[in-house]
Amino acid sequence: MSRIGKKPVEMPSGVSATVSGQSIEVKGPKGTRGFKASDDVDIKVDGNVISVIPRGNSKRARQQWGMSRTQIANLVQGVTGGFKKELEINGIGYRAALQGKVLKLSLGYSHDVLFDIPDDVTITVPKNTEVIVEGIDQQVVGQVAANIRAWRKPEPYKGKGIKYKDEFIFRKEGKKK
Repeated sequence: MSRIGKKPVEMPSGVSATVSGQSIEVKGPKGTRGFKASDDVDIKVDGNVISVIPRGNSKRARQQWGMSRTQIANLVQGVTGGFKKELEINGIGYRAALQGKVLKLSLGYSHDVLFDIPDDVTITVPKNTEVIVEGIDQQVVGQVAANIRAWRKPEPYKGKGIKYKDEFIFRKEGKKK
């Protein structure tokens, strides 16, 4: 039995869900998101509760049960509160700036890195060493944050680079004389 799949997903006020076949569409104050479940599970909406029920007792049905419930919970969270990743830039001369729909990163290269911002996420730069990525799709927000971080990953000696706000960089000791 899936302990995650057994729990129903509760919808807060202002959120509505419609099920047609194996696909569910959730509408909320931040937008609309959809998900198509596999044929191994059934999705039921009763009032303000969404429940996922497996169709069989096979291993695949049990796997899809928990995964589908988590995906639906992420849909509900995305259209109500959204998702957010915070990045921190460390290093002398390393900074970020917004220029319209382009994020300009100065990361110690001979040129500035210009990162085009996708349409479904918003990027804000409160300080020139902080970048906040927000959106309603958890996968897209995480991927955009990972793409920005990939330009200059934090190194273990001085910690220079782009890191997540809550990330711990394991520091190494330098050379000894």
